Amino acid sequence: MSEEKKEIEKKNVVTTGGLLGKKVGMTQLFDQTGNVVPVTVLEAGPCTVIQIKTKEKDGYNAIQLGFGFKKKISKPEKGHLKESTSRYLREFKVSDPSQFQVGQQIGVDLFSIGDKIVVSGTSIGKGFQGTIKRHHHHRGPMSHGSKSHRIPGSIGAGTTPGRVYKGRKMAGRMGGDKVTSKNVKVIDVILDKNLLLIKGAVPGKKGNLISLSKG
Repeated sequence: MSEEKKEIEKKNVVTTGGLLGKKVGMTQLFDQTGNVVPVTVLEAGPCTVIQIKTKEKDGYNAIQLGFGFKKKISKPEKGHLKESTSRYLREFKVSDPSQFQVGQQIGVDLFSIGDKIVVSGTSIGKGFQGTIKRHHHHRGPMSHGSKSHRIPGSIGAGTTPGRVYKGRKMAGRMGGDKVTSKNVKVIDVILDKNLLLIKGAVPGKKGNLISLSKG
């Protein structure tokens, strides 16, 4: 097999994996027809291959990628990370793990303009919220004398059933959940700065850890 063919096959295998990055912010671009396209700027990679998992040994084929910098590393972490100082670790399934090596660098060139990718992140936490903000319930009358402005109201009957049904929409913690967006289009790839520009919004705040994979 020629070296060129090996490189092509290696590239095809890499595209089945993924990449870690962080959210830089949002901006807008103009396409060829003059339309404004809102984009999110992501700093994607470079990620280091920390561990390779095979079906024979671990039951599935995957690679573990490391991203970011961690200042203080414990001895167990140092043994696992080898020479890397990665702060975040994530696994991505691959079809042929033999094409990867521990310590290999995977960059933003994994994606191309026009690709449809899957983006996962943690949404912004909003703390403890009431039913109006959390579940879009309607408020009560605001006129003088009303005592039900923003309260949740009745949550069940009395004697029968004598309890609150499970799943009742009530006040509680809002946000801070894992959110996945599919079929997100790649608008531009800036190789020298490891930046990826994708169409639309991305879950989370600036600096949030983002997981990217092929759709």
